Amino acid sequence: MSPQSLLIELFVEELPPKSLKKLGDAFGAVLVDSLKAQGLVGANAVATTFASPRRLALHLTEVAARGVDKAVLQKLVPVSVGLDAQGNATPVLLKKLAAAGADASVVPSLKRAVDGKAETLFLDKIEPGVVLLDGLQKALDDTLAKLPIPKVMTYQLADGWSNVKFVRPAHGLCALHGSDIVPVKALGLVANRQTMGHRFESSGQAIVVREANSYVQQLEQEGAVLASFAARRAEVERQLQSKAKAEGLVPIDDAALLDEVTGLVERPNVLLCRFEEEFLAVPPECLILTMKQNQKYFPLLDAKGTLTNKFLVVSNIRPVDASAVIGGNERVVRPRLADAKFFFDQDRKKTLAMRLPGLAKVVYHNKLGTQGDRVERVRTLSRSIGTVLGGEALALQAERAAQLAKADLLTDMVGEFPELQGIMGGYYARHDGEPMAIAEAIEDHYKPRFAGDQLPRNMVGVCVALADKLETLVGMFGIGQVPTGDKDPFALRRHALGAIRMLVDKQLPIALDQLIAMAVPVFGALITNPAAALQEFLFDRLASSLKEQGYTAQEIEAVTSLRPQRLAEVNKRLSAVRAFAALPEAASLAAANKRIGNILKKSEGAIGGAVRTELLVDAKEQELHAALAKVAAVAEPKFAAGDYQGGLVACAALRGPVDAFFDTVMVNAEDLALRQNRLALLSQLHALMNRVADLSKLAA
Repeated sequence: MSPQSLLIELFVEELPPKSLKKLGDAFGAVLVDSLKAQGLVGANAVATTFASPRRLALHLTEVAARGVDKAVLQKLVPVSVGLDAQGNATPVLLKKLAAAGADASVVPSLKRAVDGKAETLFLDKIEPGVVLLDGLQKALDDTLAKLPIPKVMTYQLADGWSNVKFVRPAHGLCALHGSDIVPVKALGLVANRQTMGHRFESSGQAIVVREANSYVQQLEQEGAVLASFAARRAEVERQLQSKAKAEGLVPIDDAALLDEVTGLVERPNVLLCRFEEEFLAVPPECLILTMKQNQKYFPLLDAKGTLTNKFLVVSNIRPVDASAVIGGNERVVRPRLADAKFFFDQDRKKTLAMRLPGLAKVVYHNKLGTQGDRVERVRTLSRSIGTVLGGEALALQAERAAQLAKADLLTDMVGEFPELQGIMGGYYARHDGEPMAIAEAIEDHYKPRFAGDQLPRNMVGVCVALADKLETLVGMFGIGQVPTGDKDPFALRRHALGAIRMLVDKQLPIALDQLIAMAVPVFGALITNPAAALQEFLFDRLASSLKEQGYTAQEIEAVTSLRPQRLAEVNKRLSAVRAFAALPEAASLAAANKRIGNILKKSEGAIGGAVRTELLVDAKEQELHAALAKVAAVAEPKFAAGDYQGGLVACAALRGPVDAFFDTVMVNAEDLALRQNRLALLSQLHALMNRVADLSKLAA
């Protein structure tokens, strides 16, 4: 029988919309992998997954009714156990053969091969291919066991006795190979050829699927359902853009919301709605968040990106007259917006400064005190950072912004929408008459919140954001709350990357060890000094970030192994290392640098000090000393001026003298004075070459 298309669909109650895409992808992927592993799927098979609010399904082409027979060698017993002295089968071998479906007649044809230390007998047999029913049953069982279910439900089957655990109660199972039913079983169901259409817009009768290839067409025409998640998402997006364009507006761009709405509807219908313009007096972030989060609506923006009083609803029904649906959604959103306006009006009756005493009543961490305590630490640290980066004027502004930055945590609006912390603080600071720089700093001090997020707009915000992240890192490391594996409850990795981005992207002239040294004292006796562990953590995060930017592991290790404290210089160092590595002299100098490093590590006693020229008795060490002095005169000023590439390029001139030195000079001379002098020369050479990076890391 030639291969045919396979359809399998699990019909369930409404699935969690935020997990639907992941569930659908996993349902199809595990089924396909299992069927392929069992030899039931052709090499050119095409898999199509389907996921709608009430179904998970897979359509797979080129599925065989029976797998291909395979020749296998079945291990039996060692020769010494299976055959007697005359070469006849022993009872042990006969028993093994019987279990394998053979008898004594096959003994002469048994193959011998060394297995481990003993010669062993093997039976050459044909293993029949798996039948589709058995293969699909195994694949389905594997799939249901491996689905990434966020939360399992337990429900009772129709018999009144049995319980089943699944993401949602399942009511139907359809499995077709071509036009034939494959009677697999799952979740108390036996497969047939029936499914159901749209809950409201189909006839309500079961859809009898004629064959696997007619599934999509029948479901759309008879059941009013777009089964494909991707097709449904594209249709939602098309309608959103079309409706918005007709109004000269743009729908808000939110991929997560689009995925969630796609998981809520089977037959999308986008409708235009409005709310009263008076609500536009509320900050747009509040209105947008309540519409998106609570109602799954798409707010509309004008050409300037300003929020309008129009929004789009993705309905699951297509009535001839949609006015009732539009009116219902407008009535539903109105109380939400009214609440937001009420919170905004009430919050502005108290200044941020008036809320500060309340922070002393909010626990931050049982070992680190209250939010009030934390504010004082961030305030002190912000002032210190501001002093370094901009003097007294910046320090005072940073201190004031840090003092007020957490006050909005006690507002009604942030209590309702925690995602607006910082943002609302900026609005309330402007209302209170605070300078714009301070208001923007309050709004920005959580930035960057995620990879790719914007950095604070002004230096006041940079000071406070850096202080806020550093306080969290030092405090948590200081009490031993460090990330382990994939567990990072305090988002310390994100805080570390945020601090690194500010130091690097803003080119801040402040050292990492200096920052940590500023932060540790503000905790007093609450913590133990975590400077060493925290530096390792930060450099590990830095290395991960640099790898994502395209730098090689060798380049990153060469630079970060020196632990450069000015992170603003790291990219410049990396560029210099990359340019140096491209030089023809690089490989030889990197190898020599590695050799020098090993020699210096193994040397006994103190190394260093000035090189005594009277002890340079070999011509090649004299030449190296002269070349080193000449190159240092060129390279050192370049290094000091931050021209790392120029400095390293200048060092390339040392290749010849270094190679000649190692060809003719014995470093570990028997004469102690000569040996120490040569080590001092190598120490100076090593120091110059490694001013930017550890060049030995570039050695093959």
